Amino acid sequence: MGETPFMLTYSYEAMVPVEVGSGSLRRDCYTEEDTVVNQMLHLDLLEETRKNSQLRLAAYQQRAARYYNKKVKGHLLKVGDLVLKKVMPNTKNPQHGVFGANWEGPYKIKSNLVEMALSP
Repeated sequence: MGETPFMLTYSYEAMVPVEVGSGSLRRDCYTEEDTVVNQMLHLDLLEETRKNSQLRLAAYQQRAARYYNKKVKGHLLKVGDLVLKKVMPNTKNPQHGVFGANWEGPYKIKSNLVEMALSP
């Protein structure tokens, strides 16, 4: 997302423990007035920072979905084809344990619901 969760929550970057214990430019140039002004400025821009972060996240998810969907191959099923049905956890027999079947079937396709829905 480009921003740390701390930045999105508190509108400024956290200090690394090494910076707290030893001297650093960030600590040496600290002034109370500048901090207050900078914090108000960051609070004004915080909402924009969060929106930009959400946009980057949405763009990343779209790229990941596009990459995944390129690899998926569709299969056209016709009436009369044999198919297997995945056994879901709520329908799995608990007595079979880990050695239970993952698939049920084979089942034969009797009708195409899409064609039935489109016909008048």
